[in-house]
Amino acid sequence: MNTLGNYITEYLEYCEYRKHLNVKSLKAYKIDLKQYDTFSCDLPEYLSRNTLDSFLTNLHKQYKPKTVKRKIASLKAFFHYLEYKDLLEENPFNKLDVHFREAKLLPKTIPFHSIQKFLSALYEQKNTAASAYQLRCSIRDIAVIELLFATGMRISELCSLKPSDIDLENKTVLIYGKGARERILQLGNPEVLSALTAYQDTFREDIACCGYFFVNKLKHKLSDQSVRFMINRYAKLAGMEQHITPHMFRHPYVKHTTKIFSLRLMDFQAQAYPDARRKTRGACQLHRGGQSQSPVRPLCNRKRFS
Repeated sequence: MNTLGNYITEYLEYCEYRKHLNVKSLKAYKIDLKQYDTFSCDLPEYLSRNTLDSFLTNLHKQYKPKTVKRKIASLKAFFHYLEYKDLLEENPFNKLDVHFREAKLLPKTIPFHSIQKFLSALYEQKNTAASAYQLRCSIRDIAVIELLFATGMRISELCSLKPSDIDLENKTVLIYGKGARERILQLGNPEVLSALTAYQDTFREDIACCGYFFVNKLKHKLSDQSVRFMINRYAKLAGMEQHITPHMFRHPYVKHTTKIFSLRLMDFQAQAYPDARRKTRGACQLHRGGQSQSPVRPLCNRKRFS
């Protein structure tokens, strides 16, 4: 008879080769399921409802609601697999109440004045570079940060960009996102295009050698951790007290583009379908009357720092 550890190993192989999950998802699943294995290893009925219920209670004592929610999702997927493979007579999740109240907090954003300070520090490093190496690093850092601000893409998506994904002539970026979904973003800001062009001209040989668009000093693919370190470094140089995370770059972008889309949709429907104007007005009133939690995209209309 297979042990729980063997079940978990088989399930992770199934996720990797049948479901084609990425490395980070597999790592998270492995951590969550290993934790359950450790908790239930000394219990005779490690797949019973009582064991699972006790484990969930233990999770709530140790972690924040978002973390608990993710771990529950991992377990539910695992038990569904066991049920699918006829390794369980009955899925214990069918008789477990896993819903709980979770605080709904507004996403953290970067204030406009902090963005100005951040970008000023970024360009100041380029202007005061004491060596050719520092200048090269500054040119790369400017391209990375400008692209993050302009597109709102994830760090993992930025680091995975290939040279063929960035078309400076047509001003587009091809992004491969979560779930193997791809999207094309338009680059309309001249400063972003200028930063990317300067980087491409400076690192052309390194890019060709590495195979990825953004490279480190060893001519290897720029890592997620390097970009996080880069953001923390410039935030410290700018004297920013607020803790800046890469995901905070996405919130102003998503909120602002959603607002613009809603307003354009309302104007279009008012012209094309006069009777639908009342219906659309209520949906978009929040954007017009509500107070925005994030500034308008700074790269759309800001002073030149270089």
